Order: sequence, then C-alpha cells, then structure tokens
Amino acid sequence: MPHRIFITVLIVVWAFIVFEDWISTPSCRIVAHSSSPTGQSRIKIDTNDNLKVMMVSNLLLSGSEAGFVDKYFMEYYMSKFFEKSFGSLLPDMLIVLGDVSERGYKMAKSGWYSVLRQFQAVIGPFNELPLHVVLGDRDAGACSQLTRENVDWVAGRFPGLDSAGSGAFRIGNIGFLSLNAVALLCGNNDLRFSTEKRIERERSDIQMELKDMGDMKNEFTPVNLAGDDTKWRGNDMSSGSGPVVLLHFPLHRTAESCAKNSNLVGTQNTVMGKLKSVVGSDLVGNGPYDLLHHLPANATEYIFQALKPRIIFSGHQNGFCTHIYPDSTLEVTVPALSWNARDDPGFILATFKNNGAIVSITQCFLAKESHILAAIASSFILCLLIGTYPKHILPANANSAATTMYNHM
Repeated sequence: MPHRIFITVLIVVWAFIVFEDWISTPSCRIVAHSSSPTGQSRIKIDTNDNLKVMMVSNLLLSGSEAGFVDKYFMEYYMSKFFEKSFGSLLPDMLIVLGDVSERGYKMAKSGWYSVLRQFQAVIGPFNELPLHVVLGDRDAGACSQLTRENVDWVAGRFPGLDSAGSGAFRIGNIGFLSLNAVALLCGNNDLRFSTEKRIERERSDIQMELKDMGDMKNEFTPVNLAGDDTKWRGNDMSSGSGPVVLLHFPLHRTAESCAKNSNLVGTQNTVMGKLKSVVGSDLVGNGPYDLLHHLPANATEYIFQALKPRIIFSGHQNGFCTHIYPDSTLEVTVPALSWNARDDPGFILATFKNNGAIVSITQCFLAKESHILAAIASSFILCLLIGTYPKHILPANANSAATTMYNHM
C-alpha cells in the first residue's frame, strides 16, 4: 500500500511542475516586421539599441471583491505569467491599455486601493520598470459618471497621467501620447475639452520640432504584416514627426471592421465565467460600453490630422486585430489579458529602434482556459485511478521498483 501513495505523490508533483510551467509560459509569433524593399527581414530584437514595450489590456482585476476562482487560481497564475515573461522576453517597459479593474467605476476609494495592491502583486518584477496605464471605461465609467474629481483621483494612482486622464512621455527619440478615450466620447464635458487641449499641445510641440529641424522628407520604411502584402508605415522620419498614440477605445474604422476577426467573447460566456457562476463568484459582466464600441469618426479624423501618429495601440475589444488606414498608419488592437475575458488571453511586444522606427510586433498568448481545465480534470482522474487501482495500471516490474525505492528511503 505505501508504494501506491509514493507513486501517486510523484506523479502529482511532476504533473504540477509541468502544468505550472506550461500555463505561465506565453507562446509568441511575429505578426508585423520591418523589411527591406526586397522583403529581407531586418529584425534585430536582441539589439541593445532597441526598445521593447510589452502592452497588455483588460486585466479586469477585482481587488477585495475577488471570488474563489480569481483569488486562488487566476491571480496566482497571472503573477507567474508576468514573472516568466519578464525573464524570457526582457521588456524595457509595460503599458496597460485600460480596464485594469473589473468595476472600478463603481468602486469607492477603499475598493480601488485593493485593486491597486492586487495590480502591483500581479505584475511583480514589472514594478521595477517604467509603467504607463491608460484609463479604460471600466476604470473611469461612462460619460454620465465621468467627473474631473473621480478621474483626477484614479489618474493620480498611476504614473504620468494628468488630471484629465491623459499623458505624454518620451523614451529616447520615441514619443508616446496616451489619451482619455472615454472623454472623447462625451459631448459637452470638461474632460473632453481638456483631452483636446492635450492633443493641441502635442500638435504644437510637433510643429515646433519640425520647424527647428527644417524641411523633412516624408520617407518611410515599408513594413509587412505577416501573411499580408500591404505596406504600413514603419516611419523612419526624424523625431517629432508623430507620437505613438495609446488609446483604450479603437479608432473609427471602415465597414471591414476588425470585430469580424477579433474573436470577441462576452465575459459571462467564457469557460472561466461559467466556472465562477458554479462556485458562486460574481461574473465580470459587461462594462459601461459594449465590446464593439470605438471612437467616433470625427474624433478619429481629429487625431490623424493633429498628431499624424507613428502607430496606434488600442484595447477594449478583447481580441487581437491589426488595421491599416488609408494613409498607411497601422492600428494594433491588443487582446485582453484575462481568462475572464477570453479563452486564450494575450498581449503584444512592440519593438522600436532607437530612432523611433518600428522593428516588429509580436503577438503572444497564454494557455487556453479550456485546455487548462481539461488538464486539471485529466490529472485528477489519472491520480485517482493510480491511487485506487495501481495493480491494474502499472506493470509488475514498476510496482517492484517503486517498492524498492520506498523501502530505501
């Protein structure tokens, strides 16, 4: 009998080690890269001069409101994932494109403090890197809830945001501008006017830099999307030609919307969502705006005319998507990094040259929650069978070897 317990324990320990490594290790592929006119790849991801920015969206943390599944499964393995990604991908910065919280727009300050503690615990080693967080609709609320006092308080918990929830920063020759996209949805709102003033200040700064540099040729390095012959602008123009724009909501798109290919899933329809309902935890549910929501056409045109973005990164829609606009500007929609939001949560790693040109965009995914639950169930059944009926499963020499090992311990 003792050797049965010993074999079962060995299998459980081995399965747990393999399982933990599998669930926390992202699988990645390059989806866009700069190339020469002949199509030769010029990716040099390990070059010291390159800036590698890890971008995530829709973490949907619930803080003190976390249920059993969130607290003892999702938070633990999400922190393991950030630790593994930090060591393997070696990013230089972390950007969160909104919706850090599940229901931040409904929370009191005490609830927000618990979300912030959870956020710091989850990202682990990334606390030592430059961090920028864009406000999402779940963080700030809809237009009817959008007040300067609330936005100022939430924005003050994250580095680099002004009282209106926007911010700008520069790393080397690469300028970044994050905008409060929720405010841009609102009509006669003080925060919208403040966001537009931020855009105007950025446009003025760009014009001054261009004037100082003199006339500049509008040249760019062609960049290929994987599986697509269309060229988008890698932008080898000098510093100041246009910032990297960070938004929570995607821009207004044509009829060929990314939503058709984004694999959007409501949080209540995921496997994890159904599991949470079984164990009595609250579902995440929908936020103030549905997953197909985007900025209106006039706000989109205003951003293009005023900023001439180098590239645009957005979130909100849960799924990964790339979209090329008529002026060859690329928008990348970053998938949700939460098993509450999709079966295969993911993120992207954007690599920039020191002069601001985009080298590559890498799409990464975690293990599917459906595969995780299947693996847990299979391991449990296997251990149960081995522990209950080892003589029918293990060959005689395996039982003998296990007994010998146990007797020598």
